[in-house]
Amino acid sequence: MGSERGRKIVVVGAGPAGIAAACAAAEAGCAVVLMDDNPTAGGQIWRGGGGREAAQWTARLEASGARCWYGACVVSAAGGTVVAERDGEPMRIEYHELILATGARELFLPFPGWTLPGITGLGGLQALARGGVPVRGKRVVLCGSGPLLLAVAAHLREHGARVEAMAEQADFGRLVRFAARLVRWPGKLAQGLGLQWALRSVPFLTGAWPVAAEGRGELESVLLRTVQGTRRIACDWLGCAFGLIPNAELAAFLGCRIEAGVVAVDEWQRTSVAHVFCAGEPTGIGGLERSLTEGQIAGWAAAGQETKARALFGRRADLHRFSAELAEAFELRQELKELASADTIVCRCEDVRRRELAGYGGWRGAKLQTRCGMGPCQGRICGPACSFLFGWDTLSGRVRPPVFPASMGTVAAAGERQRREARV
Repeated sequence: MGSERGRKIVVVGAGPAGIAAACAAAEAGCAVVLMDDNPTAGGQIWRGGGGREAAQWTARLEASGARCWYGACVVSAAGGTVVAERDGEPMRIEYHELILATGARELFLPFPGWTLPGITGLGGLQALARGGVPVRGKRVVLCGSGPLLLAVAAHLREHGARVEAMAEQADFGRLVRFAARLVRWPGKLAQGLGLQWALRSVPFLTGAWPVAAEGRGELESVLLRTVQGTRRIACDWLGCAFGLIPNAELAAFLGCRIEAGVVAVDEWQRTSVAHVFCAGEPTGIGGLERSLTEGQIAGWAAAGQETKARALFGRRADLHRFSAELAEAFELRQELKELASADTIVCRCEDVRRRELAGYGGWRGAKLQTRCGMGPCQGRICGPACSFLFGWDTLSGRVRPPVFPASMGTVAAAGERQRREARV
């Protein structure tokens, strides 16, 4: 792969992986455009700050020469052109190489009462606190699975919230084995121990999960299933998420191979589609360091800098081993498939209940007959839930333009581009 100065590279997603990719490609002399639908860079993990490391990467991005288009939502990409929308207006940008760094979102599993006001995702509650929503003095319960549970609890306590309990669905023995293996990653071990020490006064329940949220018009309490039995905890806020899932819709739309819910890539972070790379959480949930490493590899490789990309292969392999340990430790238990009762809403956009989905053999049939997944979020909440609950493939073959909601003018612009390409 020879380096080509002036090569046009578009990076979609301005979280850590996208920032790292844009920096590497721009520093190699390529013409880089970094796009994100948020008003600033950083993604969920660096939203509202991020500390010294985030500041260093942001400064590097600003010095790299990459152009940054924020508030731009990609609705289509094909044939060397990305179509996006910003402030209601269509935008087009040509590319030689496309890097997808679209991040991940939280997995929500339905349970009775989960739609009550006062219930959010873990990251969503953290973002609300960062955005100025008052949580000081509020009683908060956090439920779900994964390291985000501790990080969000620590953040909310810093903002004055009263964290009443953390409920982790993984059992104690599995967590102990995971902690023992962290000696191979001393930095992550130290980070975990630091969070646990900071939260030492907060009850941390293992093998525990919510079975119902209660309240008259808004959240008042949550019922938790614990190893000691059912426990009711009064609260003002409930943050709940069962890990993260890759944002793979754009990759699926482009025809990239998806394996076990993640985008398949080669050693250079190339997808199965020519000139399309992918980095960070869409290729597998692995945290900040993995995202930064994969982003740099993708950026260097897209720019033709093979030697610089290869220098990071060893680091990436080590981080992939950590990802595998993480996935094993926090694998979701089968009991969670029974959380939703027959009357529990699964699709919030279209008010589709679990009983209405019974008997369907797959996602397509359920959508056609019940409108599950056809509301404003286009299945981004209920799709992964149905995949977990029923084993349905809710991604392959379902992504069509626009990939995200857009104005009719932008949809028409994307359609006209596709018609011209078809005539050629």
